[in-house]
Amino acid sequence: MENKMFCFQCEQTAGCKGCMGAAGVCGKKADTAELQDCLTGALIGLARAVKGNEDSIFADTDRMVLEGLFATLTNVNFDNESLNSLIHRVDAEKKRLISLCRECDTVRGKISDYDMGKLWAANEDVRSLKALILFGIRGMAAYAYHAAVLGYVDQEVNKFFYKALFVIGMEDWGMEELLPIVIEVGKVNLTCMALLDRANTETYGNPVPTEVSLAVEKGPFIVISGHDLYDLKQLLEQTEGKGINIYTHGEMLPAHGYPQLKKYSHLKGNFGTAWQNQQKEFSDIPAPILFTTNCLMPPKKSYADRVFTTAGVRYPELTHIGEEKDFSPVIEKALELGGYQKDMAFTGINGGGKVMTGFAHNTVLSVAGQVIEAVKTGAIKHFFLVGGCDGARSGRNYYTEFVKQTPEDSIVLTLACGKYRFNDLDLGTINGLPRIMDMGQCNDAYSAIKVAMALAEAFKCEVNALPLSIVLSWYEQKAVCILLTLLYLGIQDIRLGPSLPAFLSPNVLKFLIEKYHIAPINTPETDMAAMLA
Repeated sequence: MENKMFCFQCEQTAGCKGCMGAAGVCGKKADTAELQDCLTGALIGLARAVKGNEDSIFADTDRMVLEGLFATLTNVNFDNESLNSLIHRVDAEKKRLISLCRECDTVRGKISDYDMGKLWAANEDVRSLKALILFGIRGMAAYAYHAAVLGYVDQEVNKFFYKALFVIGMEDWGMEELLPIVIEVGKVNLTCMALLDRANTETYGNPVPTEVSLAVEKGPFIVISGHDLYDLKQLLEQTEGKGINIYTHGEMLPAHGYPQLKKYSHLKGNFGTAWQNQQKEFSDIPAPILFTTNCLMPPKKSYADRVFTTAGVRYPELTHIGEEKDFSPVIEKALELGGYQKDMAFTGINGGGKVMTGFAHNTVLSVAGQVIEAVKTGAIKHFFLVGGCDGARSGRNYYTEFVKQTPEDSIVLTLACGKYRFNDLDLGTINGLPRIMDMGQCNDAYSAIKVAMALAEAFKCEVNALPLSIVLSWYEQKAVCILLTLLYLGIQDIRLGPSLPAFLSPNVLKFLIEKYHIAPINTPETDMAAMLA
């Protein structure tokens, strides 16, 4: 309908059904949503043109697909001009491929762009499964993009994007054909997360346990948010020796654990909490904020002149730093604003003044013997993986209360920005091991998987037989691809909240419950009792 939109890809979608008005809950306007649908339809058209022309794909073609999918993630691109530019680029590449294929040129219906309205109006089960595929590859594209920035690519991962896009455009496929592709998204995403893990660790070293202050020292500073460690590295290099301190925000917190990043003395600490609090936390800080990936909310006028974007993040009228990565405008703004006139003591949501990070798989597996012995002696009786996206919807205090109620003989593994609900709690230690271990960003679910597999091997059992309970919070599409990876690995009994995805039809949800025993969160007390039983 005119001036209307349909979008249900994030957890906070209106009424848990879908945003269908002039703007979405995230702030995305209807015309922007329409352009993102056009971009997705164009990418499906490109995938159609690629079929039979695989040998003619350039590296730039693969990169364009990553950028296009990344631009449609929640809270990434609000800028119509840049979306139109992406659509034109995809269209030009499709025409190049068509010119190389006589069959495509004569059977034009095979390579036409896809009308996303057909997907949103499809049979609810088909729509649900195609949505899982689409939203899953959108999240995976972000991980592949970060790896590609560091020069790491995997051709099997790249090829799958075309395959998945082509499948979404297949109008005669039903549940039987689509379900295997849904699980394949999880399989390929595991490969993609391993690729990004290798890219980050080989470039910046294996993370090490690091205590991070939440205070801010006086003087000029810059807050950097998002996920892209390459952008942080460039900013650290360009600000070195200029009297400007750098503070991470949101999913950038785990950067403090990487040796090649923590070596910079002006990487001081972490500012603020999770992404959904930025409009309040950024309202009056005397410093610029640089967004490197998703999690951007429409900035309020009180601080919009201090927000900068780079990479795939775009918002109208904000200063965007291009591929040259010249952060001079950000640096100049930091010096102009001057920072705080005195040291400021900020805290997390539970009043703690510091947090820990850096417990990636290399660190945890290096003390595997100590962990295994603690399990054998009964010092550790249970592991909880409590992680995922944070968000503003009511009910997310569940995760704070749940972690507070974990027994003293249990370990809490966590990752992604959902940890801000509890990562400043002091739960003590077990045999010298901290009870809360922050494994990193959302893509570092790969670390959690490696640790779980190693424990299963050590105890000669399946992962599902371990004293391990998984409680996930979700918000956007990266959480979707991670969930599909866990399902691909056969992991069962996952608790998911704070609400179930609106794009899951009753039949698809029934399938997930029956096969994988996925369940919505209940109360911390009820869920804890069930897990420990």
